[in-house]
Amino acid sequence: MDAVESTPIVAVQKTSVAIILAVSASHLLNDLMQFLLPALYPLLKETYGLNYVQIGLLTLAQQMTASILQPAVGLYGDVKPKPYWLAISMVFALVGVTLLATANSFWLLVLAAMVGGVGSAIFHPEASRVARLASGGKLGFAQSLFQVGGNLGTSIGPLAAAYLILPRGQSSVGWFALVAIAALIILATVGRWYAAHMRAHSGRPVAKAARQLISRPRLIGAFAVIGALLLSKYVYISSITSYYSFFLIEKFDLTAQQAQLYLFLFLGAVAAGTFIGGPVGDRFGRLTVIWCSIVGALPFTLVLPHLDLTWTAVASVLVGLVLSSAFSAIVVYAQELIPGKVGMVAGFVFGFAFGIGAIGAAVLGALADHFGIISVFNLCAFLPFLGFLTVLLPKTDRPATLKVQPA
Repeated sequence: MDAVESTPIVAVQKTSVAIILAVSASHLLNDLMQFLLPALYPLLKETYGLNYVQIGLLTLAQQMTASILQPAVGLYGDVKPKPYWLAISMVFALVGVTLLATANSFWLLVLAAMVGGVGSAIFHPEASRVARLASGGKLGFAQSLFQVGGNLGTSIGPLAAAYLILPRGQSSVGWFALVAIAALIILATVGRWYAAHMRAHSGRPVAKAARQLISRPRLIGAFAVIGALLLSKYVYISSITSYYSFFLIEKFDLTAQQAQLYLFLFLGAVAAGTFIGGPVGDRFGRLTVIWCSIVGALPFTLVLPHLDLTWTAVASVLVGLVLSSAFSAIVVYAQELIPGKVGMVAGFVFGFAFGIGAIGAAVLGALADHFGIISVFNLCAFLPFLGFLTVLLPKTDRPATLKVQPA
């Protein structure tokens, strides 16, 4: 197979854990706000008489907006970095939360979803870039620490739904405007660090990026495989975040609040798996983590629809823990394939993940209306079979910690 050269570059930068923690905390707040929409699905379905297709379309509106814009935002940031775009992303999040709290029709809900999606599109590639700048060469660690913040935010969402939103109604979402303001303040501080970093290193020689040895056809093939792996992961996760509550309500006769607690268990496991995956990838290699993550989840996805409530919860935790560990490894591996295009690649990976998850949610909603939600979960169980495509990915050198010279 072709290989990608990854010769270490002389280190002149230490890991800035405080900055990585700041973008991770803002990622938590951002993704908590993004999860408010799916957290409302049981309430919105009853209040507005929505069907599963309409619920899928709401997910599609939110995630496709982010999907389409993220690669463009990332590429533009590669050429002309904008330190304060991170803070601007929270302005869109603030408007989106306000619209979601006050919307009184399906189409206003769609608008709220799209505005929130724009904020997410700006946030993710730029925050990923800052995490990489602050990594000091510990790329997997930095990406995992950044990403786990988002997963924690998403996992807190069901608790917010169970104890705040569902008992108090749609208007209670308005309190999360305070979350958007807190994130804006954090990201304004990060923006000042980013701007100071740019000023401090302007005019200094930039370290030469690792030379790309892979041919263009092989590069295209590699990204096609990455796309298939993201499809397997994010369509399955989308089935859980959008429809797991309905699956539990229908199969086990749970209340909406009880179902949210089981969703919290799954999303908490996703957060833990995401954090574990990055450092393991730094030590043992990205491809090893990708293999073990996606293929390793297959036995648990296959049995999950056929278990009782207790074992369904256990299987969902194992799926979340194993399946989520691949994402940081995929991001860093993809960035290694195209040196020098950090923002564009991060935008592509995040954008494609969001987009394919959104399309999957819409398709699964249509299937659920026709065949039932339990049949949908039986179908989704086979998605991790796509993990075997990892064998087609080009190998990289063993990833000793990459040393990064400031740009």
